[in-house]
This record gives sequence, structure tokens and C-alpha cells, in this order.
Amino acid sequence: MAKRSTIIAIVTVASVVTIGGVATALALTPQTGSDTTLTLRVWDEQVAQSYETSFAAFEEANPGIDVAVNVVPWADYFTKLRVDVAGETADDVFWVNAGNFADYAVNGNLVNVTDALGEAAQTNWQPSVIGQYTLNGALWGVPQLADPGIGLYYNEELLSVAGIDPATVGELHWDPAAGEDTLLPVLQKLTVDANGNTADSAAFDPAQIVQYGYNAANDLNAIYLNYLGSNGSALQDGDEFVFDTAEGAAAFQYVIDLMNKYHVAPSAADTNLNGDFALDQFLQGKMALFQSGVYNLSNVNEGAGFDWGVAAIPSGPSGAISVTNGVVAAGNADSKHPEQTQKLLEWLGSTEGSAAIGADGSASPAVIGAQASYVASWQEQGIDVNAFIDVLANGSVQAPQGAKWAEASDAFESTFAEMFLGRIPVDEALRTAQEAANAAVAG
Repeated sequence: MAKRSTIIAIVTVASVVTIGGVATALALTPQTGSDTTLTLRVWDEQVAQSYETSFAAFEEANPGIDVAVNVVPWADYFTKLRVDVAGETADDVFWVNAGNFADYAVNGNLVNVTDALGEAAQTNWQPSVIGQYTLNGALWGVPQLADPGIGLYYNEELLSVAGIDPATVGELHWDPAAGEDTLLPVLQKLTVDANGNTADSAAFDPAQIVQYGYNAANDLNAIYLNYLGSNGSALQDGDEFVFDTAEGAAAFQYVIDLMNKYHVAPSAADTNLNGDFALDQFLQGKMALFQSGVYNLSNVNEGAGFDWGVAAIPSGPSGAISVTNGVVAAGNADSKHPEQTQKLLEWLGSTEGSAAIGADGSASPAVIGAQASYVASWQEQGIDVNAFIDVLANGSVQAPQGAKWAEASDAFESTFAEMFLGRIPVDEALRTAQEAANAAVAG
């Protein structure tokens, strides 16, 4: 999650980098003066600060190149990027996610990384991220972040008050048939109203909740992709949307019931328009269990004033199945400084260039040589991040993808928002949303 500010980093390019585990001379000619300024756009301030550390290594070899790191908040990021790319005013390098890159690649807006850097560079990059961003035989960005799976953050103090052993949190199971469901009873014990009644009590008042058990929400990455996968369903199969199935409906209904029927999670009226609402509730000690990814590790570590830990996400009928995602730094094909932009991309794809991201724990690097430092960084702080990693041994559900993802997402999101608010029945909403999404892809 990005904090809401912008930082500027000065960038020069080192003369030697490691690409594919091999030290490689870039053969750059030192320049005098600061006659070229590149810009790098990201949505995460914590990683931007890591970049500042990384880019300091460029200064001696190439003092003629400066790079401004531009942090644009996630809520506005892709709307602004679309406008800026269309107007040819976008940054020289910018982050894109798997749901948005294909549009830019197809339209010729991105540097072809396979051509620019060669296939040898890819041996030092996370294969899952390479796969996400490969289209028509070419890679369209330099892998930067490789989120492992989703985990379940927990507040030890709230668990203790409810008499729940933290060691059992990673064993929770959800079942749409309710027969073997152990998640809901725990969430009811962890949801409390102003009079101290828990959600499993007849006296519980859902209009006066002061503590939520969980963050069920219209949250694609942290919540419903994982519920779909854990019930043998998925959002997409390739570029086709396939969530309108019996298994998909059962998964969505379960999540929505947690919010609207059992009241163990905040209302969609709070979470639909504020992606940070649940995180804020957790950090304020008003939510016991918070399902999210490593992208919130630093936020929780810095903001939680209580003892906390991370457990495996609840398993469903098909097990505990998580999404895994990556982020790339894409070169702007319309950059006015193509040679300098390529040098920056080479650095971002090197172990040295990504080492700072892992070393301070701000994110999990997609450059393989920098990944060990990430786990070690959190271990040094007494935090075990293995729950995020171990879940992937169960397999994963497909992350968003497709050249028309942005259009498809726009097509189904308004229906999903109403579905989570309880205004449209799940079966009707899924049918309408899937038809709209696939029509957007076809159009």
C-alpha cells in the first residue's frame, strides 16, 4: 500500500551489474553535468525509498543522469497513467501490474525488454513474473516485485481475550455448506459490539460494532480471488472470465454473508470506496484477523501497537489456494531518452539494483539474487514470513491478466460493488458481470 507523498532520488548508472548471475560491464561513458533527467513512476512510497538507496550506486559512474522517483497513489495510479501515456507525457519508466500491461504492450507504448536486454538477463528474474508479463513471445517489463501468496495477519491480544490460541489460526477452514466450517465460529467470537456482546450472541447488536473479526470485502487480490481458488473456481481462464459457476457463486456468497448476514466484517459501504479501511481498523486494534499480502508487511510492522503474527489463509473445499502476483518496471517506448532509459532498465534488473528492496524488507524482489535478503530482513526483526511462501505449495489461482483487463474490470466492477452491498443477488450479479466482462474483452 502506498503512503501519500512523493520523493525524489538522484540516479546514476554503475559500470558493472549482475545480469543472470554474471557480472556484466555496461561500458558506460561518464558524463559531466546533469543534462539528462529520467523519471520512474511507482505507487509504493516504501519501495520508492528503497530505490533511492539503490540509485545512489549510480552516481560515480554516470553523474550526468538524474532520476526523479514519482510516487502516485494507488487509487489514482492507472487512471493517471492511461491519460499520461495517451498524451505522451508519461515517465521514462513506470510500474505496471499484470491486469494493465497488455493494453500498453499491444499499443506499442512499452519497450520490448526481450529485444532491449536480451534473454540472458531473464535467468536472474522470477519465472512466474516473466510468465505474467510475456505477450506474443516478448517480455514487456523488467520484473521488480514478486509477491508470494496471501497470508492472515492476526492480533495476538484480541485472540487472547477471545480465548483463541494463535497457533490454531492457520488451521481455519471455510465451507459454503457449513458442515465443516471452523472459520465463521471463530470470527463470531472475535466480533464484538459496544456492550461487549460477540456476534454469536443473541444480544449482539450489528449497529454498534466496535471490533470486527475479519476483513471480508470486495478486494480482488486479498480476498475473493483466494476464495474462488479455494473452492475450485477462478476469476479467469486465460483471458476469459469464468467466475459464473456454482463454485464461484458459493465462494462469493460465503464472503458476502460474512459481511451482510453475520456482520463479522465491515460493510461494503465502508470498504468499497476505501481500500485502506480494513488495514486502518486492524492497525487501530479494531479488527482481529486481516487477510492481505506482503505488500502490507511494512505497514503492519510500523503501524501496529500490539503483538501480531502471520498465519496461513483459511482453507476451503479445495484447500488453501492463494493468488501470487508480480510487478514490472516498464520502459516508455516514447521516452525522449531511450539510451538512458535502457541503462536504467538494466540496473533495475540486476541483483545490485534490487538488493535494497529486499534488504530493508519493503517488498519481495522479483530479481532472484535479491530475494534471500528479503526473508533475512524480516527474520532479523523477529517476523516469520513463511506463511506467505508456504501457501504456494498448494498451487495458485490465476492472477488478473489480458489485453482488455482494464476495460473488463470497469465493466464488472459496478455490479460487484452492488453485489457486495447486498443489493443484487449473487447469481444474478455474477451472470451480469461475467457477460459484461467477456463482452468488453471481445470488443
